[in-house]
Amino acid sequence: MSDRRSVMNDRVVQSLGAWKKLVVLFGAALTASAQSSLREVSPTNIFAPASTPAHSIFDLSMFVLMVSAAIFVVVFGLLLYAVVKFRKQRTSDSREPAQVYGSSQLELAWTVIPILIVVVLFLATARVIASIQDAPKPSNAIEVTVIGHQFWWEYRYPSLKVVTANELHLPVSDPARPTPSFLTLLSADTDHSFWVPRLGGKTDLIPNHPNSMWMDPTEPGLYLGQCAQYCGTQHAKMLLRVYVQTRADFDKWVEEQRRPAAVNTTISEGQRVFEKTACVNCHTISGTLAKGRFGPDLTHLMSRETIGSGALPNTPQNMRQWIQDPNFIKPGSKMPAMGLNESELTAVTEYMETLR
Repeated sequence: MSDRRSVMNDRVVQSLGAWKKLVVLFGAALTASAQSSLREVSPTNIFAPASTPAHSIFDLSMFVLMVSAAIFVVVFGLLLYAVVKFRKQRTSDSREPAQVYGSSQLELAWTVIPILIVVVLFLATARVIASIQDAPKPSNAIEVTVIGHQFWWEYRYPSLKVVTANELHLPVSDPARPTPSFLTLLSADTDHSFWVPRLGGKTDLIPNHPNSMWMDPTEPGLYLGQCAQYCGTQHAKMLLRVYVQTRADFDKWVEEQRRPAAVNTTISEGQRVFEKTACVNCHTISGTLAKGRFGPDLTHLMSRETIGSGALPNTPQNMRQWIQDPNFIKPGSKMPAMGLNESELTAVTEYMETLR
């Protein structure tokens, strides 16, 4: 009997030790959360919405979370009450308690209450979806056609006559004079999904099925996102970068993007090499023989901060490595290595550096 009690005591001590560890871990998590809240807001933080659609989705999420938390508290509270109230007592005579078979009140309650909860959640969700999808398009809206490729993004501004890739530029929307941006989403090959957490929800790009979404960013800055639909080998490196700028900076960017490619006769060798290879079949550089549509427009390549759809910073060293062997950086990339020798590789890299 004493051995049995000793084993029971050891189990109790172990249980208390486990609870102590849980309390310490919980406290550490709270501390880390408090410290992180003091740091700069993450560009992908879903709890820091920066546009009207993102705010609507965030508010709906918080409402659903509160309803779920209330259900958890009620169910766990009743369970805890039953465990404590009806635990085995030392004075128990071990008789079977009274059995209740069927209760109209209980059956009605656990049928009607869940139905009402589901109806409320459905109506709240439908209201948010309708308010986002049926938003009117004002005359001053920025229109962008987004085309998903394996594994990069193409952006076309039809009214502004601008074409770029991988880095989306939008003007900030002043609440006093809203300037929303409406995006038409297309796919050139397979399913993709456009998701920038702080600016809106996920919307799929499906071949032969145009989709649309809109956003009205209220804070300038860089917002990051990700293709949220598996689209092939390099899905994880099909990144999204959205630059929200003041209206003056956005207009300046548009003016710069409208200019033809810079021409520098001192490095025409690089252009000659570029135009004699298969590069011209995939890429466009305005004012040159390159008129391809399968790859990104390179007219103002060096105005972008990254290459490879956000895979690497746009530096001469990374550019050279990318041209030499794209699959070394993004295995499965659709861009082949051209097999250039060292002098040709240097010439093409220097030519790329002039495309600003």
